[in-house]
Amino acid sequence: MATLPVFRWRLAPDDYATRRQLRARGLRPGGQQVAAQLERPRRRRGPLVAHLYRIDLAKPVRPMTAARWAALAKANAARRTCPSCRKDAGYVIPSSLGTCVTCAYPEECPQ
Repeated sequence: MATLPVFRWRLAPDDYATRRQLRARGLRPGGQQVAAQLERPRRRRGPLVAHLYRIDLAKPVRPMTAARWAALAKANAARRTCPSCRKDAGYVIPSSLGTCVTCAYPEECPQ
């Protein structure tokens, strides 16, 4: 197995990009393997590592279809629905509570 080239922070060649940088250009890795690593040194811990992909091998991002939009809307609605009272809370239910604020703290909320 060949080792990956490692570049220091801000010193990677222009033909490599992270996933976020690819996405900003309307691209995706498209099944290619990680081509290089970027390391940002830290004082007390090991370096931060970012994976780099080759831009010339990247593929365009797949467009959102009507079915994908519908699935995304359904998933977001499920995140807003309280499992206790089954009402739309109007916000994403915090995972720390597991229910809407009204159900989590019934003595503090007026009804």
